[in-house]
Amino acid sequence: MGARPNQSDVSARPYQSYVYAYPHKTAYRPLPGRPALRELWRGERKDALSLYLHIPFCEVRCGFCNLFTRIGAPDGLTGRYLDALDRQATAVRDALDEREPGDGGTAPARFANAAFGGGTPTFLTAGELSRLCDIAEKRMGADLRTIPLSVEASPATATADRLAVLAERGTTRLSIGVQSFVDEEARAAVRPQRRADVETALGRIRDAAIPVLNVDLIYGIDGQTPATWRTSLDAALAWRPEELYLYPLYVRPLTGLARRTAHTDRAWDEQRLALYRQGRDHLLAHGYEQVSMRMFRRAGAPAQGPDDHACQTDGMIGLGCGARSYTSALHYSFDYAVGMSEIRAIVDDYTATGDFSRAVHGRRVDGDEARRRHLLQSVLQARGMPVAGYRDRFGTGPWDDFPGELAAFAARGWLEDDGAGDLLRLTPEGLAHSDALGPALFSPAVRAAMAAYAPK
Repeated sequence: MGARPNQSDVSARPYQSYVYAYPHKTAYRPLPGRPALRELWRGERKDALSLYLHIPFCEVRCGFCNLFTRIGAPDGLTGRYLDALDRQATAVRDALDEREPGDGGTAPARFANAAFGGGTPTFLTAGELSRLCDIAEKRMGADLRTIPLSVEASPATATADRLAVLAERGTTRLSIGVQSFVDEEARAAVRPQRRADVETALGRIRDAAIPVLNVDLIYGIDGQTPATWRTSLDAALAWRPEELYLYPLYVRPLTGLARRTAHTDRAWDEQRLALYRQGRDHLLAHGYEQVSMRMFRRAGAPAQGPDDHACQTDGMIGLGCGARSYTSALHYSFDYAVGMSEIRAIVDDYTATGDFSRAVHGRRVDGDEARRRHLLQSVLQARGMPVAGYRDRFGTGPWDDFPGELAAFAARGWLEDDGAGDLLRLTPEGLAHSDALGPALFSPAVRAAMAAYAPK
């Protein structure tokens, strides 16, 4: 199974890296020969795909943000971007519908859930959002009114006309990035907003009657205290959101905060860990269930598709220049950057692209890497990982494949089983250290590729 980190590689520091997908796009490289999508998807299961449409525009860039996003869209850029998205969707759908040789035809691809992310999808006008839904439905064949559809928004762009379009087209979940209800903390995070405007936006979302409201909050902001953190938690709870995400603040290269602060010490780790525990306990006491380190769902609220990106086996189709797609053996996307000038160039290249029939950047995810991804994205969920599902997929058990890593987690009190060996599950302390546990499962090859990536 390849080289294994020893126990000393498992850091006791809780905040190493936010793991939202594996491998990270900094481990992707240009794909030799640019393989044709029809070849990549031939033979793949396509009966329960996820569909993701990426809109790379925001009205401002928050100080902590290192996502692939462009500020503003001058000179009709959003229209040109949607034109390119339409061309890409047509090419992808053609590849998905490619018939198997000699099989007499295959069932059409089916989408089990969909999401619009970014960036800020609601940066688009109401008319452009309607066109975005048309691309998902008419080009890709996703019936948005019968599957879960999640859309990200910001307080400034959650306007009544946009929300009306999203509600009418079948949106079941609206996620709004609030981060803090304390105006001084929002300014410290380089996020220009006022609490009054946030509250107004939340009222509009509730008026739109979208079934699931998610509110994102951040802990670890400069000047934040347990009292101000409680203020934000209680302000969010007043809206009885079906979901809440609690994110630790990270300061990354090429972001606004990276030029202003340098948080690397253990004292900051301890502050964030204390605020995490405070937030977790407060939400649990108010009737929320913990789904992962970050995600909390109100008891009885409907689930909206895969929890926290735990889609180990089903494929994903990503459309847009910041989206990634997953087959069983290859993850692929377009080029990746964080710096503003590089992102603008990638967006411009995307809008000028005529042929979307091939994969450009990516990384093979098979064998050992597939095992790592399955384990990582399963065990980081509070419900744990059924061992039988892992064994059925790979023919081996997780303790056979990752004895050193799992022993190290157990030795730290981060991992438990159900006594019968049927379930691997993190302890409460293990969940608290998810951002140390996740990177400890990265393969040496992925670590080396990420380390060799030159930020741009």
